[in-house]
Amino acid sequence: MRPILMTMAEIYVPDGNWTFDGEIIRIVPTSEKNAHEIRRALGEIVVPLAAVAAVSFEPARKGGWLRLRMRPGADPLSDLAMGQLTSPADPYRLSVPKERTDLAEYFVDEVRNALLIHEVPSGPCDTYLMPRTAVPVSASAGDGTVTFDGEQVRLEWTGFAREAKSVLGPQSYHLTDVTGVEWAPQSGLSYGCLRFHLTYSTPVVASEIDPRCLSWGVQRYGGTTLLVGAAVLTHMAMRTPEPPAELTAGPTAEAADQEAVMRRLTALGELHRNGLLTEEEFTAAKQPLLRRLTEF
Repeated sequence: MRPILMTMAEIYVPDGNWTFDGEIIRIVPTSEKNAHEIRRALGEIVVPLAAVAAVSFEPARKGGWLRLRMRPGADPLSDLAMGQLTSPADPYRLSVPKERTDLAEYFVDEVRNALLIHEVPSGPCDTYLMPRTAVPVSASAGDGTVTFDGEQVRLEWTGFAREAKSVLGPQSYHLTDVTGVEWAPQSGLSYGCLRFHLTYSTPVVASEIDPRCLSWGVQRYGGTTLLVGAAVLTHMAMRTPEPPAELTAGPTAEAADQEAVMRRLTALGELHRNGLLTEEEFTAAKQPLLRRLTEF
């Protein structure tokens, strides 16, 4: 039996408030109107200790940075951003003034001790541990608007879109056709983009003429398109896996299919136990899986 860890660490600075109770890290952004739109849109974030790979304090001349690094596969936002967010957009980075550096270092010690006591691995997770972004969710940037309702991704173009996109009109992709999501902020002369990879092959072209993606060249971070992409990734992880095409009817194929369904049920149960799925969401997600089990 793991020991019960009773602790409390907190730090309040102009950039926001972080508290740790031994099991979760609660991140509350600043209420200032000039806070970055990504952090405003995310609002309060609850990070389970099991989702944390590392925590550190990075000193600087006028204070430093308190920083969380998430385990791969634990947080869709971190997986999608791939370290490309810098302050003030990064919700897992807190600017600490010089007079609060001692509190930041204490905070780091408490979280590190908890990670050791609970033997939290720093390696990849099998399922997302962070709460899902509520849907429908949408964002506008550069040449269009992207919307995701939990089942469908829709791209609509603005007057800034290139002719290669505008002549095609709005684009819609069902979640089952999406195989991946790519996100990158604008950097130097390179355009930022939110790109969707699909089951049917299409040539890879520049983001400003690719109908599968939004593209921007002025906004450093592309508005809140990152949150839309993270929502799509989360729902992709929840969908029922299809049996591999090479598996034909027979005992081997049936066993493999049944095992895949059981793995998905286990993952959904873990999300429910961690409070990341409501009772209604858990019931709705498991029903088609249970029906498939009765067919074996």
